[in-house]
Amino acid sequence: MATMKNENVGKKRSQWAELWKNLKRNKMALLGLVIIVIIVLLAIFADQIANYDQVVIKQNLRMRLKPPSAQHWLGTDEFGRDIFARLVHGARVSLKVGILAVGIAIAIGGFLGAVAGYYGGKLDNIIMRIMDIFLAVPSILLAIAIVSALGPNLLNLMIAVSISSVPRYARIVRASVLSIRDQEFIEAARAIGANDARIICRHIIPNSLAPVIVQGTLGVAGAILSTAGLSFIGLGIQPPAPEWGSMLSGGRQYLRYAWWVTTFPGVSIMITILSLNLLGDGLRDALDPRLKQ
Repeated sequence: MATMKNENVGKKRSQWAELWKNLKRNKMALLGLVIIVIIVLLAIFADQIANYDQVVIKQNLRMRLKPPSAQHWLGTDEFGRDIFARLVHGARVSLKVGILAVGIAIAIGGFLGAVAGYYGGKLDNIIMRIMDIFLAVPSILLAIAIVSALGPNLLNLMIAVSISSVPRYARIVRASVLSIRDQEFIEAARAIGANDARIICRHIIPNSLAPVIVQGTLGVAGAILSTAGLSFIGLGIQPPAPEWGSMLSGGRQYLRYAWWVTTFPGVSIMITILSLNLLGDGLRDALDPRLKQ
């Protein structure tokens, strides 16, 4: 029994080692990973980098719209607040919404997709037709409707972004399950008496994770962009809390003579999404079975 467990642990380690080996071949994916790690570290240590109340929230109108300098690396906004400090704390908000919203969407969509693909028949038809109804509405419009109904705050924003993403993961997992459920190891699990819940949780879902991981990485980028878009139109994180989309919206009227107020939040959104897309493409290539042959 202990030997079997050791073999399973060694197999998992070898799979991760092979994934990392394939990922290292893609220099652009590594660049995206490095940038994401830097952004995550900035978000984690945001409180040590800048005091939230004194630098991020407190207004200082005597310092309003100051250009980048040694004192304020990226300048100040229309209320005299340090833009770099607000970007660092805004990264925490954007990453939190992106990761948690995608995590919720993967959990719900993955479960629905696994159940639909495994059982098939009427249950599959009912679940997927409901998903088709959600897919018929553009995700950003669905998110706007949900936030408008529930109210603009962080929790409702995560709920809106996650619900609008559920159908995508349900369809991905369902497609993977349909290709897995009739394979020999599933038949072997049934033969030794494993129930449906165990087969789905221990065999089908783990073997369907590769496309979900790739889509989840790309989905975080989409969730961050949706969060910024909702905040830009006033339905996301409310001022004075720092969020990249609301910073972009607040500074657009000063674009002609204070370009830094909108440029740096926009660049932050662009770099983060680009890095996640590069990492997602690299993971897709690393998990492609054709590259392992």
